[in-house]
Amino acid sequence: MRTKTLGRTGLEVPVVGLGGAFIGRQPEGGTDLDAAMATVEAALDEGCTLIDTAPLYGGTLSEQAIGNVLKTRLDRNDVIVTTKVGQLRGGRDYSYDAVMRHVEDSQERLGVERFEILYIHDAMGIPLPEVLGKDCALGALRKLQDEGSVRFIGTAANDPEANGPFIETGEFDVAVVPDAWSLLNRSAERYIFSAAAEHEVGIVLATPLERGLLATGPVEGIDYLNRDFTLEIVEHAGKIKQVCEDYGVSMVAAALQWCLRHPLVATTVPGAESPEQAVQNIQAGSVELTEDFWSDLEPLAQNFYEDGYIRVPLKR
Repeated sequence: MRTKTLGRTGLEVPVVGLGGAFIGRQPEGGTDLDAAMATVEAALDEGCTLIDTAPLYGGTLSEQAIGNVLKTRLDRNDVIVTTKVGQLRGGRDYSYDAVMRHVEDSQERLGVERFEILYIHDAMGIPLPEVLGKDCALGALRKLQDEGSVRFIGTAANDPEANGPFIETGEFDVAVVPDAWSLLNRSAERYIFSAAAEHEVGIVLATPLERGLLATGPVEGIDYLNRDFTLEIVEHAGKIKQVCEDYGVSMVAAALQWCLRHPLVATTVPGAESPEQAVQNIQAGSVELTEDFWSDLEPLAQNFYEDGYIRVPLKR
């Protein structure tokens, strides 16, 4: 697995990690702990050394599954596990005391005493002082940083327009950036990248596969979570798929590696529901792609963010 440097942290991270939002998710609905653990095992067996999760994911099931697996692994010290604070299934709370509780609970579930990175999660619509104050989320994380329980602090907001102002403060070492950079979405050029470059903020790229459209191409009858794609964008994804087929390249490899071609993007953390998806994603980071392929694919990287698809509001 290739690695890149994660901004000013200096950490060398694999270009593809495991996003923990959907592990254990079942086709008929709900989640399954054993299935989640199998997905984590498959990713680690394939050489994954970066896992991103949060207490929100699966109602803490994601953290539980990761923690259960890591307890059995001899290579657990080689794996960077990042998680988030401020949001649980019951709602959001960015107070000092709440964040301290969130961290303590995540440490117990994950079996991790010290985190390389902790993120403030989805602080959209919250005034900056209510997140960055000494008696708020950032103050709590700074305290933990002083104590050695966390090394670097990040922001992770599901709305690029909210993520941007947090990055602009210069307070954060890293940012998880969803819904802002993919073969179908270039909005990070407006909201994210200039601020990240100014403050040397490492970019962890989420949702690079657009909920699966850029993994399989158009499939009739699929429900793309939090996406309502127009016919135009579905047809455009078909054109991307055709170029990939012409070169014998998987769409997953093309989509992930296109994101990584940007110098600010250090790693991608695509979500995986199953062991098969986890392995496919990890392997995609090592596929060799030719300049001829990129010459044909690059013109198809367009921005449909504003009018090509609707991001369905997340349920709180």
